[in-house]
Amino acid sequence: MLYPINLEIKDLEVTIIGGGDVAYRKCKNFLAFDKRVKVVSNKLIDKFDELKDKIEIIEDIYKEDYIRNSFIVVAATNNREINKNIGIYCRNNGKLVNVVDDIELSNYTVPSYVKRGDLLISISTGGNSPSLSAKIKKELEVKYDDSYKEYIEILGIMRKQIINNTEDIVIRKKKLNELVNLSIDELKLIIK
Repeated sequence: MLYPINLEIKDLEVTIIGGGDVAYRKCKNFLAFDKRVKVVSNKLIDKFDELKDKIEIIEDIYKEDYIRNSFIVVAATNNREINKNIGIYCRNNGKLVNVVDDIELSNYTVPSYVKRGDLLISISTGGNSPSLSAKIKKELEVKYDDSYKEYIEILGIMRKQIINNTEDIVIRKKKLNELVNLSIDELKLIIK
């Protein structure tokens, strides 16, 4: 069973081994969280050209040296044996590894998610039904639209103000709980 966790990855080295569509998709996911990644492959699909200013590209075959200092590794080559070797090396050396063609060898997976600023909603079926994850994601994207980015920002500002200005813990908790029942327009009136 997988344990849900959010990681602060800004100071962690991330390496993706592979240059195909799956590697590209994994790379885009890290970039969505402002993480620069290293991509190692002797052949990259053309889509990587649009990312070349945001990532480090090493055009070469896989070598252990490329992942030695990485904390998070994605094995996304089109060679199951290479992916397996990457997975074994990472697991033996205390690294997080996602082997895209072997969930049993992976020690982490990346769920589907909806991201609206600091609001992050993860969806996982434990690999049992990616189609159901995709369906739920589409439903959540409609319910939690782009306005939630600003809504979360305002809630964060107001939370800090309440914590800094309310000593009584019971009153503080009550005020914080009441905030989420207000609309974004009501919050904007209060914050001004």
